[in-house]
Amino acid sequence: MKFPKFADLILFEDDDVIVVNKPPFLSSLDEREGGDVNLLRLAKAYSDDAQICHRLDKETSGALIIAKNPEAYRNVSMQFEKRKVKKVYHAIIDGTHVFDNLKVDLPILNSGRGNVSISRQEGKLAETWFQSLRYFKHYTLVECRPVTGRMHQIRIHLATQRASIAGDEMYKGKPVYLSALKRKYHLGKDQEEQPIMKRFALHAYEVTFKLMNGEDITIRAPYPKDFETLLKLLEKFDS
Repeated sequence: MKFPKFADLILFEDDDVIVVNKPPFLSSLDEREGGDVNLLRLAKAYSDDAQICHRLDKETSGALIIAKNPEAYRNVSMQFEKRKVKKVYHAIIDGTHVFDNLKVDLPILNSGRGNVSISRQEGKLAETWFQSLRYFKHYTLVECRPVTGRMHQIRIHLATQRASIAGDEMYKGKPVYLSALKRKYHLGKDQEEQPIMKRFALHAYEVTFKLMNGEDITIRAPYPKDFETLLKLLEKFDS
């Protein structure tokens, strides 16, 4: 896959930190298989001491904080540890769901290798708040505010509400096909229909944290093209 230039991903930059809009399908850090381009490598090529302060799943797009020096890295890491960083995600979920500041606090067990489950006995504390933003006939655009930062937290917490993220097959979310939305949809002969989004519909929309000078900053990451397209098609054919 071809990714944009690192400089084109930057939403904010000062002497200490960079906030980028991570494209989907770009790993934050080295994957075990290695070889692939990842955000950390791109960041280091741009700024020698760059360190990534938190992670997004490979398929998830959106706002990600990168520190340019060790002091900044410590500063942002401490804010994460003390849960002072506010993160807002947007997700498109299966079904119409009215979430009015719904709190889900089911404990999450990470048993390694990307396997995550809800376990009241062994799981670690996990808390997410959900607010429905827009309703379609068969889908809902939801704002997700995770308080903790467990792996797959938003995805699994939504799944427990029977509101899996569209396209998140790991958690029973189904891909969205145009043929299901549009009445007179015709595929050409021998063509196989592709889902509108080739990943699950989750985007890190906004991040708020303190800069080195103690000033609060909120950065918003515009939707990537695939997320934007899905929303536009839902508006057109599913509202």
